[in-house]
Amino acid sequence: MWSGRPNGRLVAEVVALTPGRALDVGSGEGADAIWLAQLGWTVTAIDISEVAMRRARETPHPAGVSVEWICGDVLQTPLPAGSFDLMSMQYPALPKAAGDAAVRRLLETVRPGGLLLAVYHDLDEEHREHMKSRGVDPADYVDADDLGRLLGDDFTVELHTVEPRIDPPPGTPHIADIVLRARRR
Repeated sequence: MWSGRPNGRLVAEVVALTPGRALDVGSGEGADAIWLAQLGWTVTAIDISEVAMRRARETPHPAGVSVEWICGDVLQTPLPAGSFDLMSMQYPALPKAAGDAAVRRLLETVRPGGLLLAVYHDLDEEHREHMKSRGVDPADYVDADDLGRLLGDDFTVELHTVEPRIDPPPGTPHIADIVLRARRR
């Protein structure tokens, strides 16, 4: 179970935007999606975990807040092209094995003028080795550089940098994030 608080980088990057339609990729238990909906966004939240989706649906939401919860693999779930003003990917786990075409289809769901915000842990070698020892190789997943390459000419990258983590959970070893913010042309 997570804190129920939205990710700090999402809050910092999105709070001043005019609400529209948002896609929360890898939404987990839904704190980001609920926060976006409270701001007036029409939110679709997708996560592959049935447990996370059940918890998200069962979490008491403030009055008037509605989120479309989808349990599924975002790289295999059909989503309409050009339909989101914001795509939020907070610490996504997109497997490279799904292929570049699947990630590009996902990126196509951002409408012209829409914003992609992807935030990744800035992993050092020690943490990468720790993850490998637990059976997860970060090299098997699309990272910020991979995603930046897949944006191609369809997006203008506004920010691609390492930033201090905002409001990290207590005891987290991650003190910095890689932030990729891009606007669809």
